[in-house]
Amino acid sequence: MKNSTNSPQKPRGRDLGLPFRGETGPLNAITDVEGIAVGFRTIWEDAPRAGRKRPMRTGVTAIVPHAGSETPVPVYAGVHRFNGNGEMTGTHWIEDGGYFLGPMLITNTHGIGMAHHGAIKWMLDRYPTTYDTDDFLWIMPVVAETYDGALNDINGMHIGEADVRAALDAAAPGPVQEGNCGGGTGMITYGFKGGTGTSSRVVELDGKQYTIGTLVQANHGQRDWLTICGVPVGQHMRDGTPQSQLKERGSIIVVIATDLPLAPHQLQRVARRASIGIGRNGTPGGNNSGDIFLAFSTANQRPMQHRAPPRMQIEIVNDELLDPIYMAVVDSVEEAVVNAMLAAEDMGGTPHDRLKVEAIKHEPLLDVMRHYGRVNA
Repeated sequence: MKNSTNSPQKPRGRDLGLPFRGETGPLNAITDVEGIAVGFRTIWEDAPRAGRKRPMRTGVTAIVPHAGSETPVPVYAGVHRFNGNGEMTGTHWIEDGGYFLGPMLITNTHGIGMAHHGAIKWMLDRYPTTYDTDDFLWIMPVVAETYDGALNDINGMHIGEADVRAALDAAAPGPVQEGNCGGGTGMITYGFKGGTGTSSRVVELDGKQYTIGTLVQANHGQRDWLTICGVPVGQHMRDGTPQSQLKERGSIIVVIATDLPLAPHQLQRVARRASIGIGRNGTPGGNNSGDIFLAFSTANQRPMQHRAPPRMQIEIVNDELLDPIYMAVVDSVEEAVVNAMLAAEDMGGTPHDRLKVEAIKHEPLLDVMRHYGRVNA
Protein backbone atom coordinates (compact mmCIF):
# COMPACT_ATOMS: atom_id res chain seq x y z
CA MET A 1 0.00 0.00 0.00
CA LYS A 2 1.49 3.31 -1.01
CA ASN A 3 1.58 6.21 1.42
CA SER A 4 -0.57 9.20 0.48
CA THR A 5 1.86 11.83 1.71
CA ASN A 6 5.32 10.82 0.53
CA SER A 7 5.12 10.99 -3.28
CA PRO A 8 7.41 13.62 -4.82
CA GLN A 9 5.64 16.70 -6.14
CA LYS A 10 5.71 16.93 -9.93
CA PRO A 11 5.72 20.37 -11.59
CA ARG A 12 2.31 22.02 -11.61
CA GLY A 13 0.77 24.02 -14.45
CA ARG A 14 2.32 27.34 -13.54
CA ASP A 15 5.70 25.69 -12.94
CA LEU A 16 5.61 24.54 -16.56
CA GLY A 17 4.71 28.01 -17.82
CA LEU A 18 1.08 27.37 -18.66
CA PRO A 19 -0.56 30.80 -18.86
CA PHE A 20 -3.37 30.52 -16.31
CA ARG A 21 -5.02 33.78 -15.36
CA GLY A 22 -5.34 35.40 -11.96
CA GLU A 23 -3.34 35.84 -8.78
CA THR A 24 -3.06 32.75 -6.59
CA GLY A 25 -2.64 32.40 -2.86
CA PRO A 26 0.79 31.37 -1.49
CA LEU A 27 0.12 27.64 -1.93
CA ASN A 28 -2.20 27.84 -4.93
CA ALA A 29 -4.45 25.43 -3.03
CA ILE A 30 -7.79 25.26 -1.26
CA THR A 31 -5.88 25.48 2.03
CA ASP A 32 -5.01 29.10 1.21
CA VAL A 33 -8.45 29.77 2.73
CA GLU A 34 -7.74 30.10 6.43
CA GLY A 35 -9.11 27.31 8.58
CA ILE A 36 -9.38 24.72 5.77
CA ALA A 37 -7.64 21.39 6.33
CA VAL A 38 -7.30 18.57 3.78
CA GLY A 39 -6.44 14.94 4.43
CA PHE A 40 -6.12 11.77 2.37
CA ARG A 41 -6.27 8.03 2.77
CA THR A 42 -4.76 6.41 -0.33
CA ILE A 43 -5.10 2.69 -1.03
CA TRP A 44 -2.90 1.56 -3.91
CA GLU A 45 -2.09 -2.13 -4.32
CA ASP A 46 -1.16 -3.41 -7.78
CA ALA A 47 -1.88 -7.04 -6.88
CA PRO A 48 -5.42 -8.24 -6.06
CA ARG A 49 -6.33 -9.21 -2.53
CA ALA A 50 -7.21 -12.82 -1.77
CA GLY A 51 -10.30 -13.94 -3.61
CA ARG A 52 -10.41 -10.87 -5.90
CA LYS A 53 -9.44 -10.53 -9.57
CA ARG A 54 -8.53 -6.84 -9.79
CA PRO A 55 -6.09 -4.53 -8.00
CA MET A 56 -7.25 -2.12 -5.33
CA ARG A 57 -6.61 1.58 -6.05
CA THR A 58 -8.95 3.93 -4.26
CA GLY A 59 -9.22 6.12 -1.17
CA VAL A 60 -10.88 8.97 0.68
CA THR A 61 -10.35 12.73 0.55
CA ALA A 62 -11.41 14.84 3.55
CA ILE A 63 -11.96 18.60 3.57
CA VAL A 64 -12.55 20.07 7.01
CA PRO A 65 -13.73 23.69 7.44
CA HIS A 66 -12.82 25.45 10.72
CA ALA A 67 -10.53 22.51 11.43
CA GLY A 68 -9.20 23.91 14.71
CA SER A 69 -12.57 24.51 16.34
CA GLU A 70 -13.51 22.49 19.43
CA THR A 71 -17.17 22.49 18.38
CA PRO A 72 -18.76 22.03 14.95
CA VAL A 73 -19.19 25.31 13.07
CA PRO A 74 -21.94 25.58 10.43
CA VAL A 75 -20.79 26.98 7.09
CA TYR A 76 -23.12 28.67 4.65
CA ALA A 77 -23.12 26.75 1.38
CA GLY A 78 -24.64 26.30 -2.04
CA VAL A 79 -24.68 23.39 -4.49
CA HIS A 80 -25.14 22.95 -8.22
CA ARG A 81 -25.80 19.87 -10.33
CA PHE A 82 -24.45 20.36 -13.86
CA ASN A 83 -25.00 16.73 -14.86
CA GLY A 84 -26.59 14.45 -12.32
CA ASN A 85 -25.15 10.97 -12.95
CA GLY A 86 -23.55 10.90 -9.51
CA GLU A 87 -24.11 11.52 -5.81
CA MET A 88 -23.39 14.10 -3.15
CA THR A 89 -25.17 13.49 0.13
CA GLY A 90 -26.61 16.26 2.27
CA THR A 91 -27.47 18.51 -0.66
CA HIS A 92 -31.21 18.61 0.01
CA TRP A 93 -30.56 20.29 3.33
CA ILE A 94 -27.96 22.60 1.84
CA GLU A 95 -30.57 23.77 -0.66
CA ASP A 96 -33.22 24.25 2.04
CA GLY A 97 -31.15 25.22 5.08
CA GLY A 98 -28.33 26.99 3.30
CA TYR A 99 -25.50 25.38 5.27
CA PHE A 100 -23.78 22.16 6.26
CA LEU A 101 -21.98 21.05 9.40
CA GLY A 102 -18.80 19.03 9.66
CA PRO A 103 -16.35 17.67 7.08
CA MET A 104 -16.86 17.10 3.36
CA LEU A 105 -15.62 13.77 1.95
CA ILE A 106 -14.96 12.48 -1.55
CA THR A 107 -14.48 8.79 -2.38
CA ASN A 108 -15.50 6.25 -5.02
CA THR A 109 -19.06 5.40 -6.03
CA HIS A 110 -19.39 2.23 -3.96
CA GLY A 111 -17.63 3.74 -0.95
CA ILE A 112 -20.07 6.56 -0.32
CA GLY A 113 -22.08 4.67 2.32
CA MET A 114 -19.04 3.75 4.38
CA ALA A 115 -17.68 7.29 4.07
CA HIS A 116 -20.99 8.61 5.38
CA HIS A 117 -20.92 6.11 8.27
CA GLY A 118 -17.29 6.85 9.10
CA ALA A 119 -17.85 10.61 9.07
CA ILE A 120 -20.65 10.29 11.62
CA LYS A 121 -18.50 8.14 13.91
CA TRP A 122 -15.63 10.63 13.59
CA MET A 123 -17.90 13.56 14.40
CA LEU A 124 -19.23 11.81 17.49
CA ASP A 125 -15.69 11.19 18.72
CA ARG A 126 -14.30 14.56 17.66
CA TYR A 127 -17.01 16.66 19.33
CA PRO A 128 -18.16 14.74 22.44
CA THR A 129 -19.29 17.86 24.31
CA THR A 130 -21.64 18.63 21.43
CA TYR A 131 -23.17 15.23 20.78
CA ASP A 132 -22.92 13.47 24.16
CA THR A 133 -25.78 15.53 25.55
CA ASP A 134 -29.55 15.38 25.96
CA ASP A 135 -30.06 17.62 22.92
CA PHE A 136 -31.85 15.95 20.02
CA LEU A 137 -29.05 16.37 17.48
CA TRP A 138 -28.24 14.55 14.29
CA ILE A 139 -25.31 14.51 11.86
CA MET A 140 -25.77 14.80 8.11
CA PRO A 141 -22.38 14.46 6.36
CA VAL A 142 -21.63 15.74 2.87
CA VAL A 143 -20.08 12.88 0.90
CA ALA A 144 -19.49 12.85 -2.87
CA GLU A 145 -18.20 10.23 -5.28
CA THR A 146 -16.75 9.51 -8.69
CA TYR A 147 -16.36 6.10 -10.36
CA ASP A 148 -12.94 4.41 -10.32
CA GLY A 149 -13.98 0.95 -11.55
CA ALA A 150 -11.71 0.98 -14.61
CA LEU A 151 -8.57 0.88 -12.45
CA ASN A 152 -9.90 -0.24 -9.06
CA ASP A 153 -11.71 -3.31 -7.77
CA ILE A 154 -14.70 -1.13 -6.96
CA ASN A 155 -17.03 -4.07 -6.32
CA GLY A 156 -14.68 -5.31 -3.61
CA MET A 157 -16.02 -2.50 -1.39
CA HIS A 158 -12.56 -1.89 0.07
CA ILE A 159 -13.24 1.45 1.77
CA GLY A 160 -13.71 0.86 5.50
CA GLU A 161 -14.45 3.02 8.50
CA ALA A 162 -10.75 3.04 9.41
CA ASP A 163 -9.89 4.52 6.01
CA VAL A 164 -12.43 7.30 6.45
CA ARG A 165 -11.13 8.12 9.90
CA ALA A 166 -7.53 8.05 8.64
CA ALA A 167 -8.34 10.67 6.00
CA LEU A 168 -10.10 12.86 8.55
CA ASP A 169 -7.36 12.46 11.15
CA ALA A 170 -4.75 13.37 8.53
CA ALA A 171 -6.51 16.61 7.58
CA ALA A 172 -4.13 19.54 7.94
CA PRO A 173 -3.46 23.00 6.53
CA GLY A 174 -0.55 23.57 4.19
CA PRO A 175 0.37 22.11 0.79
CA VAL A 176 -2.14 19.70 -0.73
CA GLN A 177 -1.04 16.55 -2.54
CA GLU A 178 -2.44 16.12 -6.05
CA GLY A 179 -2.89 13.36 -8.60
CA ASN A 180 -3.17 9.73 -7.46
CA CYS A 181 -4.22 10.34 -3.88
CA GLY A 182 -7.26 9.99 -1.66
CA GLY A 183 -10.55 9.60 -3.46
CA GLY A 184 -8.77 10.54 -6.68
CA THR A 185 -6.40 7.57 -6.62
CA GLY A 186 -8.00 5.55 -9.42
CA MET A 187 -9.55 8.32 -11.51
CA ILE A 188 -9.18 9.06 -15.24
CA THR A 189 -9.43 12.51 -16.86
CA TYR A 190 -9.74 13.06 -20.63
CA GLY A 191 -8.24 9.60 -21.20
CA PHE A 192 -5.17 10.47 -19.12
CA LYS A 193 -4.64 9.55 -15.49
CA GLY A 194 -6.51 12.06 -13.36
CA GLY A 195 -7.39 12.45 -9.70
CA THR A 196 -7.10 15.23 -7.14
CA GLY A 197 -6.21 18.80 -8.11
CA THR A 198 -6.34 22.16 -6.39
CA SER A 199 -5.83 25.86 -7.01
CA SER A 200 -6.69 29.23 -5.48
CA ARG A 201 -7.26 32.87 -6.34
CA VAL A 202 -6.94 36.11 -4.40
CA VAL A 203 -9.53 38.82 -4.99
CA GLU A 204 -9.81 42.33 -3.57
CA LEU A 205 -13.05 43.76 -2.25
CA ASP A 206 -13.42 47.14 -0.55
CA GLY A 207 -9.69 47.38 0.06
CA LYS A 208 -9.38 43.92 1.62
CA GLN A 209 -8.02 40.70 0.16
CA TYR A 210 -10.06 37.52 0.18
CA THR A 211 -9.26 34.00 -1.02
CA ILE A 212 -11.13 31.50 -3.16
CA GLY A 213 -9.79 27.94 -3.11
CA THR A 214 -10.92 24.98 -5.19
CA LEU A 215 -10.33 21.24 -5.02
CA VAL A 216 -11.46 18.82 -7.69
CA GLN A 217 -11.73 15.07 -7.98
CA ALA A 218 -11.38 14.87 -11.75
CA ASN A 219 -12.63 11.72 -13.46
CA HIS A 220 -14.35 13.04 -16.57
CA GLY A 221 -14.01 13.88 -20.24
CA GLN A 222 -12.65 12.11 -23.27
CA ARG A 223 -9.38 12.73 -25.10
CA ASP A 224 -10.61 14.62 -28.16
CA TRP A 225 -12.36 17.19 -25.93
CA LEU A 226 -9.28 18.17 -23.91
CA THR A 227 -8.44 21.87 -24.05
CA ILE A 228 -5.75 23.57 -21.95
CA CYS A 229 -5.45 27.35 -21.86
CA GLY A 230 -7.46 27.52 -25.07
CA VAL A 231 -5.32 24.96 -26.95
CA PRO A 232 -7.03 21.82 -28.37
CA VAL A 233 -4.50 19.52 -26.74
CA GLY A 234 -6.62 16.40 -27.08
CA GLN A 235 -6.69 16.71 -30.85
CA HIS A 236 -2.88 16.54 -30.89
CA MET A 237 -2.32 13.85 -28.25
CA ARG A 238 -4.53 11.02 -29.50
CA ASP A 239 -2.16 8.14 -30.16
CA GLY A 240 -4.42 5.18 -30.93
CA THR A 241 -3.89 3.52 -27.54
CA PRO A 242 -6.96 2.23 -25.69
CA GLN A 243 -6.66 5.01 -23.11
CA SER A 244 -6.87 7.72 -25.77
CA GLN A 245 -10.06 6.17 -27.16
CA LEU A 246 -11.93 6.03 -23.84
CA LYS A 247 -15.41 7.52 -23.90
CA GLU A 248 -16.94 9.66 -21.14
CA ARG A 249 -17.56 7.28 -18.23
CA GLY A 250 -16.73 9.34 -15.19
CA SER A 251 -17.56 12.38 -13.14
CA ILE A 252 -16.07 15.43 -11.47
CA ILE A 253 -16.63 16.82 -8.01
CA VAL A 254 -15.68 20.45 -7.44
CA VAL A 255 -15.40 21.96 -3.96
CA ILE A 256 -15.07 25.74 -3.71
CA ALA A 257 -14.13 27.36 -0.39
CA THR A 258 -13.84 31.06 0.36
CA ASP A 259 -13.53 33.50 3.23
CA LEU A 260 -15.73 35.99 1.40
CA PRO A 261 -18.95 36.74 3.31
CA LEU A 262 -21.44 35.19 0.90
CA ALA A 263 -25.03 34.19 1.60
CA PRO A 264 -26.36 30.76 0.58
CA HIS A 265 -28.06 32.04 -2.57
CA GLN A 266 -24.79 33.67 -3.63
CA LEU A 267 -22.83 30.49 -2.90
CA GLN A 268 -25.23 28.54 -5.08
CA ARG A 269 -24.45 30.95 -7.89
CA VAL A 270 -20.73 30.58 -7.20
CA ALA A 271 -21.07 26.78 -7.37
CA ARG A 272 -22.82 27.12 -10.71
CA ARG A 273 -19.75 28.85 -12.18
CA ALA A 274 -17.75 25.64 -11.78
CA SER A 275 -19.60 24.48 -14.89
CA ILE A 276 -17.75 27.12 -16.88
CA GLY A 277 -14.47 26.24 -15.19
CA ILE A 278 -14.62 22.59 -16.20
CA GLY A 279 -15.96 23.63 -19.60
CA ARG A 280 -12.77 25.61 -20.21
CA ASN A 281 -10.98 22.23 -20.39
CA GLY A 282 -13.40 20.95 -23.01
CA THR A 283 -16.10 18.87 -21.36
CA PRO A 284 -19.73 19.53 -22.33
CA GLY A 285 -20.91 17.61 -19.25
CA GLY A 286 -21.32 14.15 -20.75
CA ASN A 287 -24.38 11.97 -20.20
CA ASN A 288 -22.44 9.47 -18.08
CA SER A 289 -20.84 12.14 -15.91
CA GLY A 290 -21.81 13.25 -12.43
CA ASP A 291 -20.71 16.88 -12.37
CA ILE A 292 -21.68 18.11 -8.90
CA PHE A 293 -20.32 21.21 -7.23
CA LEU A 294 -20.27 22.55 -3.66
CA ALA A 295 -19.34 26.09 -2.58
CA PHE A 296 -19.05 27.21 1.02
CA SER A 297 -17.87 30.22 3.02
CA THR A 298 -15.94 30.25 6.28
CA ALA A 299 -17.15 33.79 6.99
CA ASN A 300 -20.14 34.61 9.19
CA GLN A 301 -19.23 32.08 11.85
CA ARG A 302 -22.13 31.24 14.12
CA PRO A 303 -23.12 28.58 16.62
CA MET A 304 -25.22 25.55 15.73
CA GLN A 305 -28.93 26.29 15.22
CA HIS A 306 -30.07 25.00 18.61
CA ARG A 307 -27.63 27.36 20.35
CA ALA A 308 -28.09 30.37 18.10
CA PRO A 309 -30.06 33.46 19.23
CA PRO A 310 -33.62 34.07 17.97
CA ARG A 311 -32.39 36.77 15.60
CA MET A 312 -29.14 36.60 13.63
CA GLN A 313 -27.35 38.94 11.27
CA ILE A 314 -24.89 38.12 8.52
CA GLU A 315 -22.62 40.19 6.34
CA ILE A 316 -22.90 39.64 2.57
CA VAL A 317 -21.17 40.98 -0.50
CA ASN A 318 -23.14 43.33 -2.74
CA ASP A 319 -24.33 41.30 -5.72
CA GLU A 320 -23.07 44.04 -8.04
CA LEU A 321 -19.51 43.10 -7.04
CA LEU A 322 -19.73 39.36 -7.74
CA ASP A 323 -18.44 39.29 -11.33
CA PRO A 324 -14.70 39.28 -10.42
CA ILE A 325 -15.47 36.55 -7.89
CA TYR A 326 -17.18 34.46 -10.54
CA MET A 327 -14.18 34.89 -12.85
CA ALA A 328 -11.77 33.88 -10.09
CA VAL A 329 -13.81 30.70 -9.48
CA VAL A 330 -13.81 29.82 -13.18
CA ASP A 331 -10.05 30.39 -13.49
CA SER A 332 -9.27 28.40 -10.34
CA VAL A 333 -11.39 25.40 -11.33
CA GLU A 334 -9.83 25.31 -14.78
CA GLU A 335 -6.34 25.26 -13.28
CA ALA A 336 -7.19 22.68 -10.60
CA VAL A 337 -8.27 20.15 -13.25
CA VAL A 338 -4.99 20.57 -15.14
CA ASN A 339 -2.98 20.33 -11.92
CA ALA A 340 -4.70 17.01 -11.17
CA MET A 341 -3.61 15.62 -14.53
CA LEU A 342 -0.05 16.95 -14.35
CA ALA A 343 0.51 15.47 -10.88
CA ALA A 344 -0.87 12.04 -11.72
CA GLU A 345 1.21 8.90 -12.30
CA ASP A 346 0.67 6.02 -14.72
CA MET A 347 -1.61 3.32 -13.37
CA GLY A 348 -2.60 -0.15 -14.50
CA GLY A 349 -1.05 -2.41 -17.11
CA THR A 350 -0.43 -5.35 -14.77
CA PRO A 351 -1.60 -8.86 -15.71
CA HIS A 352 -4.56 -8.26 -13.39
CA ASP A 353 -5.73 -5.09 -15.18
CA ARG A 354 -8.10 -4.50 -18.06
CA LEU A 355 -6.11 -1.48 -19.22
CA LYS A 356 -3.24 0.86 -18.47
CA VAL A 357 -3.88 4.58 -18.17
CA GLU A 358 -0.88 6.83 -18.60
CA ALA A 359 -0.45 10.26 -17.09
CA ILE A 360 -0.09 13.17 -19.49
CA LYS A 361 3.58 13.60 -20.36
CA HIS A 362 4.81 17.11 -19.70
CA GLU A 363 7.20 17.59 -22.62
CA PRO A 364 4.79 16.45 -25.37
CA LEU A 365 2.16 18.71 -23.80
CA LEU A 366 4.56 21.64 -23.81
CA ASP A 367 5.43 20.96 -27.45
CA VAL A 368 1.77 21.38 -28.33
CA MET A 369 1.44 24.49 -26.18
CA ARG A 370 4.55 26.05 -27.76
CA HIS A 371 3.15 25.38 -31.23
CA TYR A 372 0.26 27.66 -30.28
CA GLY A 373 2.46 30.17 -28.49
CA ARG A 374 0.84 29.42 -25.16
CA VAL A 375 3.79 28.93 -22.80
CA ASN A 376 5.10 31.70 -20.57
CA ALA A 377 8.82 32.37 -20.87
